[in-house]
Amino acid sequence: MMEVERISVVKRILAALFYGLSSMLIVIVNKLVLTSYGFPSFQVLGLGQIVASVVVLYAAKFTRIITYPDMSMDTVRKVWPLPLIYIGNLIFGLGGTQRLSLPMFTVLRRFSILFTMIGEYYVLKVKASTFVQVTVYLMILGAIIAAGSDLAFDPTGYVFILMNDLFTAANGVYTKQKLGAKNLGKYGLLFYNSLIMFLPSLFLTLYTGELLKAIMFPHWTDPVFLLQFLLSCVMGFVLNYSIILCTAYNSPLTTTIVGVLKNLIVTYLGMFLGGDYIFSTTNFIGINISVAGSIMYTYVTFSQRPPPPSAPATPAPAAEKSSESSRGDKLVHL
Repeated sequence: MMEVERISVVKRILAALFYGLSSMLIVIVNKLVLTSYGFPSFQVLGLGQIVASVVVLYAAKFTRIITYPDMSMDTVRKVWPLPLIYIGNLIFGLGGTQRLSLPMFTVLRRFSILFTMIGEYYVLKVKASTFVQVTVYLMILGAIIAAGSDLAFDPTGYVFILMNDLFTAANGVYTKQKLGAKNLGKYGLLFYNSLIMFLPSLFLTLYTGELLKAIMFPHWTDPVFLLQFLLSCVMGFVLNYSIILCTAYNSPLTTTIVGVLKNLIVTYLGMFLGGDYIFSTTNFIGINISVAGSIMYTYVTFSQRPPPPSAPATPAPAAEKSSESSRGDKLVHL
C-alpha cells in the first residue's frame, strides 16, 4: 500500500515538473518571437500552434502510435465547450505576452489561481482548505501591489491577461470534467480542441489582416527566428499535453499553481529578457509577496495525500479515475 502511494506521489510530481518546464519554455520562446523579434501577430502564432497540434496528433494516429475516436457529432458534443475555451486561452495569453513585460505577465497570472479555485468549488464541488485559500489570497495581494506601481502600465495588456486567467481556469476545470468522457481520452481532447477551432482561427487572421502582416514579416529568412517560431508552434502542443497530464494526476488548481510556480523563474529572468520591464521598489516588493504565496502553496499541496479511490463520488475523482485508465496522463499543462 505504501509502495502504491509512493508511486502515485512520484507520478504527480513528474507530471507537475513536465508541465512547469513546458510552460516556462513556451513563455520564453513566445516572448522572444513576439517582442525581441517584433513578430506582428500573436493571432498567427496561435494559429501556428493549432496547426502543429493537429498535424502531430493526426500523424501519430495515422501511424498507430496513439488512438482517439473518429470525428462525429457525439465527439464534438463530448469535447464542447473546451475548443472555445482553448482558443480564448491561447489568443489572450499570446496577446498578454506581447504587450506586457514578463514579470508583470507572470504576476498577473496569479489571478488564474483564484478563478480556478472558484471554478473547482462550483463545477467540481471541491473546496480548497483554509490554508490553501490564505496562500492564494497572499499571491493576489502581491499581484495587486505590483500592478499598482507598474510603470509600464498597458490597459489592453491587463485586459488580455485577466481574460487569459479566466480561460485558463475554465480550461483546467472543464478538462478535468471532460477527461471522464468515455473513449475520448487526452489525445481526443487535444486533437478536437485544435481541429474544431482551426477554421474560426484562420478566418479571424484573414478578417483582421493579421495573416497578411505575418506573411510580409521580413525575418522569415532568418534561420534563428524560424527555429524559434517553429519551436513555439510545437511547444504549443507539448504544453497542452502536459496540462492534461498534470490535471489528471493532480487537480485543476494544482495545475494552475504549478503554472504560477514556473513563473518564479520566468519572473526574475524576465526582468532581463525582452527589455520592457521597468523597475520600481513597490512593484518589486509586490512581486516577491506573490512569489512567497506561491512557495507556501506548493509546500502544502504536495505534502497532502491525494484523495483515496473510495472517496465519495464527485466529478473530479471520476474524471481522475477515467483519465488514468484511458490516457494515462493529464495535462500537466497550459
